Amino acid sequence: MTTLIFVLYRYCFYICGMNTKGKHIILGSASPRRKELLAGLDLEFTVDTGNNFDESYDPNIPNEEIPAVLSKGKSYGFHRELKADEILITSDTLVLCGNRVMGKPHSREEAIDMLKCLSGRDHKVITGITIRDNEKCRTSKDTAIVHFKSLTDNEIEYYVDNYKPFDKAGAYGIQEWIGYMGIDRIDGSYFTIMGLPVHLVYSELQYFLD
Repeated sequence: MTTLIFVLYRYCFYICGMNTKGKHIILGSASPRRKELLAGLDLEFTVDTGNNFDESYDPNIPNEEIPAVLSKGKSYGFHRELKADEILITSDTLVLCGNRVMGKPHSREEAIDMLKCLSGRDHKVITGITIRDNEKCRTSKDTAIVHFKSLTDNEIEYYVDNYKPFDKAGAYGIQEWIGYMGIDRIDGSYFTIMGLPVHLVYSELQYFLD
């Protein structure tokens, strides 16, 4: 019975989901959120975070292009050559508050300062993705607009001290407490804000599987 159930599951996955045609997908990210989101596409993949990229970029490039540039840098900074049957997915996210570029905060004080900047206004969340095999490479990005209500100092400090958002661009996670109580509207993909525009990943993967 167990074998039959497994066979039926695989058949349903082949018919209804994405047929990867024997390709092995690698997620080049340590982010548990990106891992969770990619798994939501019902894809089988492994995680390999080995990378030699230092995440530097030309300061003269437009701010909105930075995530795409960094995702491509991460792809080509992968620690080994890709095999013929492998597809690598890399990604990078940043927050733009006006002209201020926000990556991950390095301290409690920086996280608090970022959230004070975001309080009571719109900001952009931009996520770039790069998908590459041993022959082709495609890089794209997606943008969402997020609006925070006005946050009090106590609310900001409570969030930073209890959720420690030092691994998140802009010092917040939309899926956490501050997103529940502080974000009153978004324009764009919720998943882009979380760090992986899965609709874009799905459509771009088709190019490598045709």
